[in-house]
Amino acid sequence: MATASGLSKERFSLLFGVMLVAASGNTALQSLMPSIGRVLGIPDVWVAVAFSLSAVIWVLTAPHWARRADQRGRRALMRLGLYGFVGSMLVCGGVLAAGLAGALAPTAVFVIFIFGRTIYGAWGSASPPAVQAYIAARTDGSERTRYLASIASSFGLGTIIGPAIAPLFIFAPLRLSGPLIVFALIGLIVLAAIVLRLPDDTPRNPARGRIADFPAVGAPSADGVRDDRETAPLRWRDPRVLPWHLIGVVGGHGHAALLGVIGFLVIDRLRLDPADAQHSIAIVLMGGAAATLLAQWGLIPRLDLTPRQLVMWGATLAAAGAWVTGFSATMYGITIGFALASLGFGFFRPGFTSGASLAVSPAEQNTVAGMVTSVNGVAYIAAPAAGVALYGEGRLLPFLTITALMVLLALGVAFRFNPSDRAG
Repeated sequence: MATASGLSKERFSLLFGVMLVAASGNTALQSLMPSIGRVLGIPDVWVAVAFSLSAVIWVLTAPHWARRADQRGRRALMRLGLYGFVGSMLVCGGVLAAGLAGALAPTAVFVIFIFGRTIYGAWGSASPPAVQAYIAARTDGSERTRYLASIASSFGLGTIIGPAIAPLFIFAPLRLSGPLIVFALIGLIVLAAIVLRLPDDTPRNPARGRIADFPAVGAPSADGVRDDRETAPLRWRDPRVLPWHLIGVVGGHGHAALLGVIGFLVIDRLRLDPADAQHSIAIVLMGGAAATLLAQWGLIPRLDLTPRQLVMWGATLAAAGAWVTGFSATMYGITIGFALASLGFGFFRPGFTSGASLAVSPAEQNTVAGMVTSVNGVAYIAAPAAGVALYGEGRLLPFLTITALMVLLALGVAFRFNPSDRAG
């Protein structure tokens, strides 16, 4: 039975499933990438580039799908996003299976694999704005906020579920390609449910799509959602928001670089066979995702810290975690270090996001939210590849660099770079 908001529990469950399968599948693949690259003999830095490329395309295409949410229909865009997800997983999984069987050369596998990732970036980005617009068009006030927060949490949940279940699907003869094929099948099930069970658009209210950040392990947040409508002519160099943008760029690069190298560190530091390393990588990534969720869902609402304090403490914890991770020689130490760093980044990201929001007036909220989304996305363009490149030069280099970067950020915010916490 439909609720007063126009959403039944069944419909909301379908929408939640769309977001969950995309987030879990994408982060599962991210956890598999280091092992895939090592088994195929592809240089580590190119593995990171393959993942970064889909993030670039996501950032470029998501605004287009957000603008089309009204014209094409929300359910149609959800289907398109799921087509992109399923197609990407099938292409990547199929070519990987061929490469592992010796039917294709590693270079050919890598080129086709990159093509599969571009499919996800280009068309997979259609689902999140469509889902969020579907909800926004059928709800009002606090009910809308509650539903959108629940939908945003699906990305956070997916960052745990994806790496957790991916090792279960590594079986002969598919081996490392197994999780990709299984997630494609799960995506097809969700797609069928959307086609058969979700009604066509009959919205109560017009609602343009919203843009969600590119899903990444350890970075779930409900803050990366925005309404894609022009409001006030807020500029990037506005002194109220420029400090927060710089904070977000610096800290975001530290986080993305750490995510880019952690899988390779687990394989090398524990001396694991890449084909058998996935269980260990998954445990470390799940620990990081859980720590991030603990910060954003459990600690921040209770500690009542200002955005500036969140950034300072977050950067400090992230620096300590990166240091521990880099120097740890055991599974326990790497997991604890990565979880500590993720806890810090879990404080940091809402800190700079809320700081930028509080710095401007209500009429400028849509514009500053769009800027924050762009800042979040920029970090995933170059930082993962840069981190892996440093790792190739010296196993400790990326961790020392991230530690220094986050310490300087914490000190700068504490003593010199003092953005305002007050509402604009």
